[in-house]
Amino acid sequence: MHPPKPTRIASLQPSITLTLHALGGLDHLVACTKYCLEALPELATRNLTILHDSWSADTGEILAAQPNLVIASVPYRMESLAAILKTGLPVLALAPHTIVDIYKDINLIAAIVDAKHEGKALIANMQNQIEHTRQRTAALGTPLVYCEEWGKPLIHSQRWVAELVEAAGGRFLGEPGTQTIPEEVAAANPDILLFAWCGAGDRVPLERVVSQRNWHHLTAVRNRRVHCIPDEFLNTPAPTLLEGLACLVAAIHPEGFSHPRLIQLRETLTGV
Repeated sequence: MHPPKPTRIASLQPSITLTLHALGGLDHLVACTKYCLEALPELATRNLTILHDSWSADTGEILAAQPNLVIASVPYRMESLAAILKTGLPVLALAPHTIVDIYKDINLIAAIVDAKHEGKALIANMQNQIEHTRQRTAALGTPLVYCEEWGKPLIHSQRWVAELVEAAGGRFLGEPGTQTIPEEVAAANPDILLFAWCGAGDRVPLERVVSQRNWHHLTAVRNRRVHCIPDEFLNTPAPTLLEGLACLVAAIHPEGFSHPRLIQLRETLTGV
């Protein structure tokens, strides 16, 4: 019998690449996106084929890399997935909503790269850190937290972020993943405003957002409880969510926690 053909993976989202990295499975990676390189700069030494992501995938690029498995994840366009499927390549499309879904995806990728033991250990570590944070914040109060994934239109962060907010000792404002408007947020008058815009890194213009939405009077703004969290820490469904959790708890309970990547509204904001 011939030995099984090694899995050659084309990753169309950083969440997949970061999970492979955490599992010790990067040797299976033959192609990834430029966003994967930004999330994991060490990939630059591996001479990988650089692809478009799950939203704008180019089938010619993918075929040239000669993968035997393409893994896509949210966000993606159905048209892009349909085009990849037409090539005949096997495609695994992940669409997690909750932290439990993310654990299932880690287990699935771990099985593909023969790293089941590493997958179980990785999930156990995430579970332990989330539970440890929950216990440490249990008696610290539960401020109301508005967490935004996108600003035009305003979109509440995803359900896994809502779960992390709760673990960090906060109450998540609104329905995860849905649109809202500035007036609805203002009416709720949250204690904390958190921004993690997709693709923006840590470059959300906090002062301009507050000014354009006439939010100067909000409790969160008057108390300077307005923060930007690096997009990759919250919007990437991968083990790096633990960094997002650390940022969340530092924003929600600054009296006991801190994080160097958490950006705060400047004190000089006009009108506050």
